[in-house]
Amino acid sequence: MIDTGTMIETTRALIVRTPGEVALVSRPAPASAAGDTLVRPDLVGLCGTDLEIIAGQVDPAYVRYPIGLGHEWTGIVTGDSPLAGTRVVVEGVVACGHCARCVAGETNLCETYDEFGFTRDGAAADLVAVPSALVHPLVPGVAAEDAVLTEPASVVYRGLTRAAVGPGVRVLVIGDGTIALLAVYLLRLWSPAEVVLLGQRQAQAELAARAGAARFETSPEAAGAGYDLVVEAAGAVLAAAVALTAARRGGTVLLLGLPPHGQTVALGVDDVVNNDLAILGSFSYTAAAWRDVVGLLNSGLIRPGFLVTHRFPLAAFEQAIARLRGGDGPRGKVLLEIGSRA
Repeated sequence: MIDTGTMIETTRALIVRTPGEVALVSRPAPASAAGDTLVRPDLVGLCGTDLEIIAGQVDPAYVRYPIGLGHEWTGIVTGDSPLAGTRVVVEGVVACGHCARCVAGETNLCETYDEFGFTRDGAAADLVAVPSALVHPLVPGVAAEDAVLTEPASVVYRGLTRAAVGPGVRVLVIGDGTIALLAVYLLRLWSPAEVVLLGQRQAQAELAARAGAARFETSPEAAGAGYDLVVEAAGAVLAAAVALTAARRGGTVLLLGLPPHGQTVALGVDDVVNNDLAILGSFSYTAAAWRDVVGLLNSGLIRPGFLVTHRFPLAAFEQAIARLRGGDGPRGKVLLEIGSRA
């Protein structure tokens, strides 16, 4: 396996062979081609999208089987790279850089969709080879627990910038998972007047408060309406329906959550028109959003690692997946510790 930068011939990787079949397999260690950097992942985050990949619920246009999990991660550069020994985060979207969308800065909409953990093997492995252009070094003060949240933070950050958040706004965030909690946390960058979190599990109230929510509610009636911005971050069609009713006239609804492919919600088009609503979907993140989040981490302006609540060795991936699916008590980010053998 991997031992302080020394590589031998095989590594472990967490693979979804087909929907419903997940296994920790041994495979040849990757070699770095020209333009690649070798990285030893040490923390990998799991999220609801990973559950949907495992269940086969992701739009087939965005996933290939068999696929290695791990699109939220951080690690240490190894090999003969000038960055050897440095903690890094790596953009997961592998954009072509030359199509019309990439030239316009919309790398998340690259005409050739390619992403680690979806169409190419992710980082739930002992060693990965990644394009050097996607590698972002972090300063020594950034903890691994903060770094591992770069990917979901970039998703949220891109959505909030797309919604043109401004000072003094009232915001409702729907959902109580990591994306919703990150939305609450990052919104403070824009000095909102009030941020309310509407979730389902009362056990999440403490995490919501730490993230900066003024109130945590579990019913739409208690959360109220008339918000300037409503962020749907639950990935559920019922949550999207609530979002459309919670915005004020002239308000904005930002859809960050990703329900299983094919699920739909009824839309009162006349209400959308009469209420002058702006409905925005936000897919993934751009290279610019990723750079901005790395800058926020390196400057110390954000430290989201408090959202990490569970850690499991890679070999205990089944326990990690089970915890992600449910259980009692607060649940923020669930991590796999790649180097741990316990």
